[in-house]
Amino acid sequence: MQKDILRQYRQFLKDNIRKAFDFSRTDQSRGIPPPPVEKPYRKDAVRLNLPPFGEIGKMDLPSAIGRRESRRSYGSEPLSLEELSFLLWATQGIRQKLDPGHALRTVPSAGCRHALETYLCILKVRGLDAGIYRYLPLEHQLLFESDEEDLHRRIVRAVLGQPYPAEAAVTFIWTAVPYRMEWRYGPAAHKVIALDAGHVCQNLYLACEAIGAGTCAMAAYDQEVIDRLIRIDGEEEFTIYLASVGKNPDK
Repeated sequence: MQKDILRQYRQFLKDNIRKAFDFSRTDQSRGIPPPPVEKPYRKDAVRLNLPPFGEIGKMDLPSAIGRRESRRSYGSEPLSLEELSFLLWATQGIRQKLDPGHALRTVPSAGCRHALETYLCILKVRGLDAGIYRYLPLEHQLLFESDEEDLHRRIVRAVLGQPYPAEAAVTFIWTAVPYRMEWRYGPAAHKVIALDAGHVCQNLYLACEAIGAGTCAMAAYDQEVIDRLIRIDGEEEFTIYLASVGKNPDK
């Protein structure tokens, strides 16, 4: 029985579905306009312009790659807003908007679909109150979502008791909006959404090394709890990956 279950789940890693699905039936092939590049927001929502990051993050690439590791201990120093701005640009920044449904970013994505949204559980960032925020890549802004009581405890519960998000300056929470990818690829969309999340997180690892910070990716979490924390429906949008970020431990 266990072997049968394992074989079933291994199919997710294969690409056999392309032989079974008629791609002329996708919404793209049927002429339906693509979903927007960015999740809409209320025009009266509280938004904050992110500052330029200037000379931040100028470590050479070989050094960043050579230093890269998962870091679960963080110092007491908060991140600056400029450092957060750099990390967000490095992971989901817009290089060029092509049309309402497509944009070139700082990370690759299958078919230029970019099915991820970035939420932030902010605990220690200079100039920002603790709370849940969402990154608006088109505007390079932060959208305030909510201020939750006992946020450091709630984020730990949401990741099944892993303690380091409570010590972090910020935890990146990436959600998937599946239809953005399904519009083009139908049922072949879901594997490449997971691949895209890996591209994004690797950029975060390297960008963190460049600013004297560390990160640790997390794929273990309570799906319903984390989706409720960031106030998403869990069906048309749901959490897919997380990573805590903090400055390196105090010397």
